[in-house]
Amino acid sequence: MFWIKHLMPGWRSSNVCESRTQSVRCLVFRADIQVPGREPYVRVGALGKSGSPVAPGRVYQIEVGQRMANLDWPGLGRDAVGRLRKMRVPAFLEPYLPCLEWGRRYNSDTATNDGIAALVVMIMLIPQSLAYAMLAGLPPEMGLYASILPLIGYALFGTSNTLAVGPVAVVSLMTAAAIGQLGLTSPDQIVLAAITLAFLSGIFLLALGVFKLGFLANFLSHPVIAGFMTASVLIIAASQFRHLLGIQAHGHSLFEIVGSLFTHLSETNVLTLLLGMSAIAFLYWVRSDLKRLLIANGWQPRAAGIVSKAGPFGAVIITTLLTWLFGLDDYGVAIVGTIPTGFPPLSAPSFDPALWSDLVGSAILISIIGFLESISVAQTLAAKRRQRIVPDQELIGLGVANLTSAASGGYPVTGGFSRSVVNFDAGAETPAAGVYTAIGIAISTLALTPLLFFLPKATLAAIIVVAVLSLVDFSVLTRTWSYSKTDFTAVAATILTTLWLGVEVGISVGAAVSIGLFLYKTSRPHMAEVGLVPGTEHFRNIERVRVITSLEILTLRVDESLYFANARFLEDSVYNRVADQPELQHVILMCSAVNEIDSSALESLEEMNRRLLSSGVKLHLSEVKGPVMDRLKRAHFLDDLTGMVFLSQFQAATTLDPTLAERAAVAARIREVWAGPVPSGMDAS
Repeated sequence: MFWIKHLMPGWRSSNVCESRTQSVRCLVFRADIQVPGREPYVRVGALGKSGSPVAPGRVYQIEVGQRMANLDWPGLGRDAVGRLRKMRVPAFLEPYLPCLEWGRRYNSDTATNDGIAALVVMIMLIPQSLAYAMLAGLPPEMGLYASILPLIGYALFGTSNTLAVGPVAVVSLMTAAAIGQLGLTSPDQIVLAAITLAFLSGIFLLALGVFKLGFLANFLSHPVIAGFMTASVLIIAASQFRHLLGIQAHGHSLFEIVGSLFTHLSETNVLTLLLGMSAIAFLYWVRSDLKRLLIANGWQPRAAGIVSKAGPFGAVIITTLLTWLFGLDDYGVAIVGTIPTGFPPLSAPSFDPALWSDLVGSAILISIIGFLESISVAQTLAAKRRQRIVPDQELIGLGVANLTSAASGGYPVTGGFSRSVVNFDAGAETPAAGVYTAIGIAISTLALTPLLFFLPKATLAAIIVVAVLSLVDFSVLTRTWSYSKTDFTAVAATILTTLWLGVEVGISVGAAVSIGLFLYKTSRPHMAEVGLVPGTEHFRNIERVRVITSLEILTLRVDESLYFANARFLEDSVYNRVADQPELQHVILMCSAVNEIDSSALESLEEMNRRLLSSGVKLHLSEVKGPVMDRLKRAHFLDDLTGMVFLSQFQAATTLDPTLAERAAVAARIREVWAGPVPSGMDAS
C-alpha cells in the first residue's frame, strides 16, 4: 500500500490504478495530517499477490504545491515508484482550465472507456459532419475540419465530461441563412464568409464567458427555444427533399422551399428517390429495431447499442458501394465527388469591416442558440452523474472551439444533442473522449476521404432528415396553451415567423416577443389585499381565504420587484383603493416578495408618501428584505416616511389595530366550534 502525508490540502483517499506487473497488486493514495515541523513527504510501499512486501517503504521529498499526476511502473526488478509529474500553473488560470482537474485523475481505465466512446462517436460524426456541411451550403470537407480542432479546444476549456462538440443541424441551417443573404457566388468567398462567421461567433462567446455575461442568454425562454427548434427542424427536413428527389430547389423559409419543390417536382430522379427513401427506411430500422434484434440473438446490450448507433456509417458504406458498383452517378444520382485529402489547412477570417457588419448579427444569434442548445444537453447529462456544469466556462469552451474551427477551415460549431447522448451512453468519462474522436477524424481525412467520392448526396440528406425529425416537439404548443397563454403567444409567434420568414427573423421575433411579454407582465405586477387568517399570524389574499381585515388599514402584498416599468402602476393602484375607502388611515406595503427597488420606484414611493399624507393616510412597510432595506437606508425615504417599517406583517397589523388579533382569535374559536361534532338532538344544517 502507498500513502501520502499531506501532499496537498484537502486531498482524499482514492484508488489510482492497478498495476499490470506481477509484483504489485494495487496502488492507493491516502492524505494524512502533516507532522508539525517537518517537510511534506511521500511514503511508498507495495504489496504483492501473496501479500508480502515487494519494495520497502521509502521517503521521497517533494515541494509544497506539487501535485501527484501518475505513477510509472517500469516492470520487475525496478523500484515500484516511477516519477511525480510536475504541473505548475498560475493560480488565477486554474479556474479557466478544467482539463487540469480531470487530467490529474486520468488513468488507464478512464482512457479505455473514453476510447470506446470516441470510436462510437467518430463513426456517427463522420457522416453527420459531411451532411451538415452540405446543409450549410459548404464543401463537405468543412464539416470534417469543424470536427477536429474544435473538439480539442473544447476538451481543454469546457466543463462537461460528455458533451460532443461539432457541426449541428440548426447552427448549420443558420449558417446557410447568414451566408445566403450576402449574395456571394464565388465558392472561395462563401468559404471565407463561413470561416469569418465562426471567428465572430467564437469572439462573442469568449467575451460572454470572460466577462461572465452568460445570463444574457436567459432572455430567450425555453418555450421560445423549443418553438424555434421545431420550426427549424421542419425547414431543415424540407430543404433536404431536393437532394432526396434529385432536383433543384431553393429558399430560406418553409413556404419558399415547398413552393420551389413543387415547381421542380416533375424533374425528380427516380433512382435518387429510391436511394434516398431506402436510406431513410434503413436508418429508422437501425434506430428502432436493430438493438432489440441483436440482443435477442445473444449480443450484450452495450455492444448492441454501439452497433445500432452506427446506422449512418452503415448507410454511407452501403449506398457508396451501390453507386460505385452500378455507376449510378451516370444516371443522374448526385454524388459528393472529390474531397481534399489531408489535415485541415490553417486559415484566417476576413477582416473586411463590411463583411463583419453583415455577419455580426447572425454570429450573435448563432452563438446564443448554440450555447443554449449546448448548455441544456450538458446540464441534463451532468445531472445523471451528479456532476457540475459552469455556464460561463462553457461559453469560454465553446468560444475556443469556434475560434479553432475558424483557424482550421471550419464553420460555427456547438454541442450536439444526439452525439452527446451517444457519447454518454457509450461510457465517456472525460472530455478526452473528444480528443480521441478528433484524432480519429484527422486520420480519416488522410485515409478515408478518397473512398467517399461516390457517396450519394441523397444519403447525406437522409441522415439529416432522420437525425432532426426526432427534435420536432409540437407538444410545446399544447403545454403552454394549458399553462400560460403568454408563453403560448411567444411560442406561436416564433414558430410562425420562423416558418414564414426564416430562422434569423424567427428567433429575433421570438426573443423580442419574450422580452416584451416579460416587461408587460412585470409592469403590471400582481398585488393582493391581504388579511389575517384566524388562529395564525399569517396573512393571505382576501379573495382566496376567509380572513380578518380592518376598515382603517389597507395591506397590499406586492408580488414583484419595483422598478421603472411598474412604479406608476403601483401608485395608481394605491390611489384608487384609497379613494374607495374614505375611513382608511393606514396603508401597509407588504414587501416579502420585493427583491429590488430601483431609483424610479423609490421616487414613486416618495411621491406616494407625500400624497397619502395630504389625504390623512400614513404609509408603512413590512417584511422588507435586508438588501432592499440596506439601499433604502442610503436614501432619505425612511427619514421622511410618515409611518413605520415593521419586521413582520402581523406586528404591523396588530400595532396599528390592536383589536385585530382579538377578533381573529374569536373567529378561530367560532370556527373550531362549528368544525366540531354536532351534539345529539341538534340539526346539523
